Amino acid sequence: MSSKLIRGLTLLLVLVSLASFPLPLASSPQLSPSTRAKLIARAEQVTGDKFPIVTSTPQGVTVFAVTTPSKDVLAAIDQGFNDLFAVARRHGYQNRLSFSNYTVFIARPDRTKDSAGQYSPDIAVAAGQYAGGYYDQGGYIYAAGMVLAFNPSAFVFAEHERDFARISNVVRYEGEHIILYYNDRALYEKTADHSKGGGHPILQ
Repeated sequence: MSSKLIRGLTLLLVLVSLASFPLPLASSPQLSPSTRAKLIARAEQVTGDKFPIVTSTPQGVTVFAVTTPSKDVLAAIDQGFNDLFAVARRHGYQNRLSFSNYTVFIARPDRTKDSAGQYSPDIAVAAGQYAGGYYDQGGYIYAAGMVLAFNPSAFVFAEHERDFARISNVVRYEGEHIILYYNDRALYEKTADHSKGGGHPILQ
């Protein structure tokens, strides 16, 4: 498998900055009704889905989903955050290391296989800064996941029916952007936009 394809499988986008999606600072892990409504509206705008299911993982990550996620999916989300927090602590980071800091949206996939025929539930989004590049599929790209907001810290990925370890990887990789935003802004700025190259994992 080529390195480009590997990067493509883990292509993760920071679509929304605090400037374009301002939300009030959350004083507790619970989202206020207005913040919750804005966050859901943003996820619906990006994916075109509705998220009628709200639940949480065993470790306390808030989850909005199009259908009820299985125990395996919820466990995979927690495993991804476990991996993320472990590597963050190795780097001496201290901020945003609580499961309750995070909200995850699980959307319907726009594809379930990549161009090589491998299982790859992904979401189609406008190409934006990736237009004309390797990932451009004709005005759009497929993303494994996308950061929706930094405060509250939220991202979205597509439903998986199998290969739940891939969910853990997506969670870890999306979370890297948020961890870096709160702990190492210089490295965040260098790695937020993958259109110039690079990929995940950022933190080793």
